[in-house]
Amino acid sequence: MDWFVAPEYWLSRLVFQRALAAVYLVAFLAAALQFRALIGERGMLPVPRFVARVRFAQAPSVFHLRYSDRFFAAWSWAGCAVSAALIAGLDSRVPLWAGMLLWLLPWAMYLSIVNVGQTWYSFGWESLLLEAGFLAVFLGNDAVAPPVVVLFLLRWLLFRVEFGAGLIKIRGDACWRKLTCLDHHHETQPMPGPLSWFFHRLPKPLHRVEVAANHVTQLIVPVLLFTPQPIATAAASVMIVTQLWLVLSGNFSWLNWITIVLALSAVGFPAAPPATAAAPAWYEAVVLAVGAGLLALSYRPVRNLLSRRQVMNRSFDPLRLVNTYGAFGSVSRTRYEVVIEGTADEVPREDSDWREYEFKGKPGDPRRWPRQFAPYHLRLDWLMWFAALSPAYAAAWFGGLVERLLENDRDTLRLLRRSPFPADAPPRYVRARLFRYRFTTWRELKESGACWERTYVREYMPPTRLAAPAAHRR
Repeated sequence: MDWFVAPEYWLSRLVFQRALAAVYLVAFLAAALQFRALIGERGMLPVPRFVARVRFAQAPSVFHLRYSDRFFAAWSWAGCAVSAALIAGLDSRVPLWAGMLLWLLPWAMYLSIVNVGQTWYSFGWESLLLEAGFLAVFLGNDAVAPPVVVLFLLRWLLFRVEFGAGLIKIRGDACWRKLTCLDHHHETQPMPGPLSWFFHRLPKPLHRVEVAANHVTQLIVPVLLFTPQPIATAAASVMIVTQLWLVLSGNFSWLNWITIVLALSAVGFPAAPPATAAAPAWYEAVVLAVGAGLLALSYRPVRNLLSRRQVMNRSFDPLRLVNTYGAFGSVSRTRYEVVIEGTADEVPREDSDWREYEFKGKPGDPRRWPRQFAPYHLRLDWLMWFAALSPAYAAAWFGGLVERLLENDRDTLRLLRRSPFPADAPPRYVRARLFRYRFTTWRELKESGACWERTYVREYMPPTRLAAPAAHRR
C-alpha cells in the first residue's frame, strides 16, 4: 500500500529514534543511581511493601514477580545498555521484527520501574517517555519506510502535550490570562537553573511577551502539525525553539527534551530517501491494529482535554499507552524551601551547633548559584519542592528521609551534595525549618555575591532523634 509509508521522513525517523534512545539512557541511569534510597529494600518507599498491597493488573511490573536491590540494579543497568545499543543504531542492523523487539525492550523495562516508583515517579515526563517509546516500537527500521500511521500518532502525542499544557494554563491560574505568571515563575519553579536569576530579572514587558508567545505556541501552533509541509515543519520548529528557551530557563528533567524529540519527528528534512523494500503484510497489519487501538484509547484523554475540570499528567491505563499532559496550571507567587539541619549536641537547643545539609539542585546556601542538571532528574530535590508547598505532599516519605539522615545512611547521603557530619558520627538530632527564598536584586547580588535572600518563616519539623540506636544501613 503506497499510502502506508512516507519515505521522505526516513531522516526524521532516524533522528527521532536516536534522540529518544538518549532520553531512555538518561532515565535508566537516574533509576540505577538513585533507587536504593528511594524505593530499594531499605528505601523510603520500598518496592516490596508496594507490590504487597498493589495487584499486578493495577501496576504491571517484573518486580511483582521478584524484587531485590541487586536485581533492580541489574535491570536498570541493562536498560542503560539497551539504550546505548539503540543510540548506536543496532535496531537498523537487524531484521525488522528484531528491531521492533529491541525497541520493545526499553519500554517494557522502564514501565516496570515507573509502575513501582510511586511518588518518586509521579511526573508527567515518565508517562510521556513511555508513550513515545511505545510508538517507537512500530516506527520500523531501515528495512522499511516510516509508516504514516505512526508518524501521525507521534504528532497526535505532541499535540496533546502542547495543547493540554496550553489549556490547563488558560483554565487555571489567572496570571496566565493576565500575562503576569513569568513575573514569578522563574523564581518559584521547582528547580531553577544557572540562568534562572537572569530570566527573572528581565523587564516585565518582556515577561508579558514570553507568556503571550507561550499561548500561541501551545494553543495555535499545535493545530498546524496536521497541515502539509512545509507548514508542519515550521510549527514543529517553533515548538523546538520554545522548548530550548525553557531548557535555558530552568531544570525540568527531560520534559523539554522529549518534547523536542517528538517535534523532530514532524520535521521534513531535505534529504533523499534511501531505497527500501515494500512493508511486509504482517507489519502493515500490526501497525494498523495498534494505531486503531491507540486511537480508541484516546477517548478518555480527549474527554479530559475538553473538560472544564481538566487534570494534568494522568494515565488512564496501567500500560500508560495514551495519557493526558499539562504543566504549571498554577504558579506559586512565593518560594518556600525546607532546610534540614542536624546537631551532635546531647540536648537540642536553639543555640546548638546546627549544621545544614546541602542538596544538589534544591536551593540552600544563598550564595550557591543554581546548576544545570536536566535532562538528568534529581527526584529527591524535586519532591522537596513539593514538601515546601505542603507537608501533606511529603507525609509518605519525609519521616523516612529524616530517619536515614540520623543513621548516616550511605545511599541517602549519596543523593545529597554534602552532609555536614562524618560518616562515622551521625547527628543526634535532625530538624527542618521553612524559609522564604527570593532572588536578590542586581544591587544585592553585586554587594553580597548571593543570588538568593532567605527569611525564616516557621518550624517545619521539631528536633527529632532515633527512638533507639540503630545499626548503620551501610
